[in-house]
Amino acid sequence: MSAIVIAIFVYDMPTTKALWSVVYGALYGMWPIAWIIIAAIFLYKLTVKSGYFDILRESIIAITPDQRIQVILIGFCFGAFLEGAIGFGGPVAITAALLVGLGLRPLYAAGLCMIANTAPVAFGAVGIPIIAMAGAVYGSELQATEAARISAMAGHMLPPLSLFVPFFLILLMNGIKGVKETWPVALVAGGSFAIVQFITATHLGPELPDIASAVASIAAVAIFLRFWQPKNIFKFDEDSVSTKTEAKKYTTQQIVLAWAPFVILIAVIVIWTQPWFKDLFADAVVKNGEVVKEAGVLSSLVFGFSFADLANIIQTTPVVAKDVAVESVFKIPLINTVGTSIFIVALITMVLLKVKVSTAVATFGETLNEMKFAILTIALVLGFASISNHSGISATLALALAQTGNAFAFFSPIVGWIGVFLTGSDTSSNLLFGTLQQLTAQQLNIPEVLFLAANSVGGVVGKMISPQSIAIACAAVGLVGRESELFRFTVKYSILLVIGIGIFTYLIAFYMTWIIPS
Repeated sequence: MSAIVIAIFVYDMPTTKALWSVVYGALYGMWPIAWIIIAAIFLYKLTVKSGYFDILRESIIAITPDQRIQVILIGFCFGAFLEGAIGFGGPVAITAALLVGLGLRPLYAAGLCMIANTAPVAFGAVGIPIIAMAGAVYGSELQATEAARISAMAGHMLPPLSLFVPFFLILLMNGIKGVKETWPVALVAGGSFAIVQFITATHLGPELPDIASAVASIAAVAIFLRFWQPKNIFKFDEDSVSTKTEAKKYTTQQIVLAWAPFVILIAVIVIWTQPWFKDLFADAVVKNGEVVKEAGVLSSLVFGFSFADLANIIQTTPVVAKDVAVESVFKIPLINTVGTSIFIVALITMVLLKVKVSTAVATFGETLNEMKFAILTIALVLGFASISNHSGISATLALALAQTGNAFAFFSPIVGWIGVFLTGSDTSSNLLFGTLQQLTAQQLNIPEVLFLAANSVGGVVGKMISPQSIAIACAAVGLVGRESELFRFTVKYSILLVIGIGIFTYLIAFYMTWIIPS
């Protein structure tokens, strides 16, 4: 509401345009962003209802008896897998509860999981933080192309962090002694994750890095441990370990079925991101009155709604001395959106895992009910971001931040870090500050893709101190009311990591420009 008042009375934005701007942003929050989240969580819940999610989890625990390595597998690898599949706090809650079952103290388990959850956050929930940012900054027409560029940039920045996290987890658990004993498996886990993260983020876009990297890392560790084991098997207080956490024995068929939905998800998303598939739904391209490219055969499945009042109203006068045209058609692609691809995988999962239709329908209803406030929040955040962009609020902030000069390259990820601390979500932070980062980069004559990616990368280490994430983690391990203790555990590491990311961003901006994708 305050943004609307400021836009109307300070920036002289017509009231109708201000209201339509909020509506446009809120609708974008519903489709495709909320649809992706709903479909992803629905798929996850179906695997839980079928009982196969427990098999998947147990298949990971059974890989090794060393609980340092189990923490890497569960907190880092499995947590990244869940972050890629569902995001929004679920991974930390699930993995922290599992680690408590393995014998870790609740506060310790929650803290380790929040640190482990840093590497995958930028690509969480099937890439929604970057997809949402690209759409909010560039509009739906350029969303896919720009999301791929931001993904590639983030894919160049995050692998060092991904490689570092497994070593850091062992250091916190067992000190230098533990690192010396387990560094080969930490290198395999972090190295395989970082390599696949780089490849998928650079060449396939933001949807798959988390899921593909996690699967590759788990597989690499499982294979490596067939030939190597640490000399000393480390366990936490065995008296506190529940017999329920002992890994059960399952057949190969059961394990394959447990992993099948997510392997299918990878394959389906790869298809959905291919240019030939996107061309099926593309509009005709007309230049100088002539059709230079025919419409795709399924283009009729993309619906558009005109927001003519929003055309050419983005007020960037303080920054670039002119208004900028904005897309004024809101498009709803029914099929060629990531959310639909995930939903199709969910339907396949129903058949594959023999989930009853009645159970699936009830599960979908549960998903909608549980996510209603999260969806409302996303709609409101996007409404706020939309009116900030259209009115010129973001442009004014960018002009102010540009006064820091080249030093802003260091502060760019810190803006994202603050955004995640305030909102609890890398997606929300990217939506709030994406345009600000873009315009500031333009002022400083630095490739905007760097600052856009830096906002998201900085945000990943803000996740471990956001009140929302801390509350979820404490609730999962039975520490409600002790959130301040968890904050004290993670805050020092969060600050050190974001400073490191800031320095890295500065080096990329001025000394390592070859890293920036064209």
